[in-house]
Amino acid sequence: MDAVTEDTVTDLAVQRWGTAHDPRTGEVLTALIRHLHDFAREVRLTEAEWMAAVQWLTRTGQISDDKREEFILASDVLGLSMLVVQLNHDLDPGATPATVLGPFHIDGSPELGFGEDMSQGLPGAPLYLSGTVRALDGTPVGGAVLDVWQADEDGAYEAQLPVDEARLRAKYTTRPDGSYCVRTIAPKGYAIPMDGPVGELIAQTAISHYRPAHVHVLVDVPGFHPLVTHLFREGAEYLDSDVVFGTKPELVVAFTERGPGPTPDGGRSDVAWLDARFDVVLQPA
Repeated sequence: MDAVTEDTVTDLAVQRWGTAHDPRTGEVLTALIRHLHDFAREVRLTEAEWMAAVQWLTRTGQISDDKREEFILASDVLGLSMLVVQLNHDLDPGATPATVLGPFHIDGSPELGFGEDMSQGLPGAPLYLSGTVRALDGTPVGGAVLDVWQADEDGAYEAQLPVDEARLRAKYTTRPDGSYCVRTIAPKGYAIPMDGPVGELIAQTAISHYRPAHVHVLVDVPGFHPLVTHLFREGAEYLDSDVVFGTKPELVVAFTERGPGPTPDGGRSDVAWLDARFDVVLQPA
């Protein structure tokens, strides 16, 4: 039996894990091993630092549940999530850019009709978000389902609150002409959760732990590249320092103030409201 040394352990580990039955699994794991070992050598990782990292990962798993995804949050703030998005969504310049999913998406949102209110009376400035979903060639995409969700005025998502009913999330289906209309409240910027392992790391830096005001939109239509994106409020704080690196100029949208009167859903508002227009352009699969 040959002794395992600093010079041989990496090759031995790569050789073992290279036996994975699935070639892609072997490719990913062996590359991960090489990079992890190179990282440890580069920084001369101490045993205390290694144990601190193991304990951090353990706590990250322990705090995660069906509503809180601390590992996704960790990936987001390290820039890995956005890098993976860029690697996997090399879209035509005319298509709506993709960005991060975030840790607070919940499946099974209720289906609402054109212009129906997903805020359900929560405090906040009324916002109508409307536009069209179309293909790159301009063809309207009717029947597309937009999964929409956002934080409340206090920066909290439903996933962070002890509530049993859907809150500030819904699905809207486009009309045959590709049009859609969402009624909600204006989003505000917020701090990501700082009460867990990710917050512990950020607290050791000068990094801003805030996200700019935004609304999440997920569109998955057969025959088209699936899209996860945001729309950001023009002029919002933290656009240049988004803690998850998710902002893009093409996703910044004006929120125009309107007085009482007609609204994009064909109705009328008795109070002032905000008007945001956001067209979604999908790339064929």
